[in-house]
Amino acid sequence: MINHVIIKRILHKGRNLIMKKLKLEDVAALAGVSKTTVSRVINRRGSLSQKTIDKVEAAMAQLNYHPNVIAQQLHTQRTNLIGILVPSVANPFFGELTMYLEDALFQRGYKVLISDALNQTAKEERYLSQLMGHQVDGLIIATHNNKLEEYQHANLPIVAIDRFLRADIPVVASDNYAGAKLATEALIQRGCQHIIHTYTTNPSNWHDNQREKAFQAVMADHHLPAITYTTAFDCPPAERTARFERLFDEHPAVDGIFASNDLDAARLLSLARARGYRVPADLQIIGYDGAQATQELVPELATIIQPIEQMATYAVKLLADRMAGKFTPTSTVLPVNLKTGQTLKTLS
Repeated sequence: MINHVIIKRILHKGRNLIMKKLKLEDVAALAGVSKTTVSRVINRRGSLSQKTIDKVEAAMAQLNYHPNVIAQQLHTQRTNLIGILVPSVANPFFGELTMYLEDALFQRGYKVLISDALNQTAKEERYLSQLMGHQVDGLIIATHNNKLEEYQHANLPIVAIDRFLRADIPVVASDNYAGAKLATEALIQRGCQHIIHTYTTNPSNWHDNQREKAFQAVMADHHLPAITYTTAFDCPPAERTARFERLFDEHPAVDGIFASNDLDAARLLSLARARGYRVPADLQIIGYDGAQATQELVPELATIIQPIEQMATYAVKLLADRMAGKFTPTSTVLPVNLKTGQTLKTLS
């Protein structure tokens, strides 16, 4: 328990404490521990009991004491600041991924800077420079551009999610090849003969490229024509919709669509229904990602569900290990699952 006699003494000196900056000694006196113990609690160093941590944190709250961040950084040579760079938090997958990354980093005691590149290479480059200027201890990258010079020369711990940036930068990904294989086979098993794959083109979109490879391989195995429609990753929504309208104009006999993300799958589903296709009787559609927001907005959509929370948790663990100088694998691939929904026929 906190010493209430000391509380009274400190409160009695309230005016002086307001005028004079609080010190570790004040927290230590109130908590009934040493200055060293207070320092260890603040910097999360050494072995401490939860009871001791609670006492020190209660004393800090009682005094409204805030550690000197600059002094901490000088002492530890670390900012405890992690940068997250994503292409667009408006995308349900990246929004959910960012949420889980932030929470996993918070649980480990890190502060977070989140940068949203809005699918713009110039903005990504500027944010990357700003993050490094803030002296972050590490970066988690989920953007689309691996050509930025900063990635090639960065000398701080980095973990990439679903992106290849550099040979020595570890990548955390879902099993994109297996997921696309699962999606394509699900359509074929349900009788589809004219299947189209839609995906985003970008050299660093390792995930989309893996999905396209799997689609081509499965279609070849079944001696079926493999048709693909591509869009740029920064393609405006109106242009993307027009591209998908042409898909239906050019391939009216399409009976199966595998979209490499749920947003495109939902857009294609809406366009198909507007054209009079009965889904899934005439046309079957399957997406990819399985973000919670998309599942709530389009619950009937069949999709390949990525383990988004697990990807975020593992990426944070890898980054913490790299910052601690531990060995980390160059590639970590996590399994995916098929959600059949109502845009696929029920297997008899």
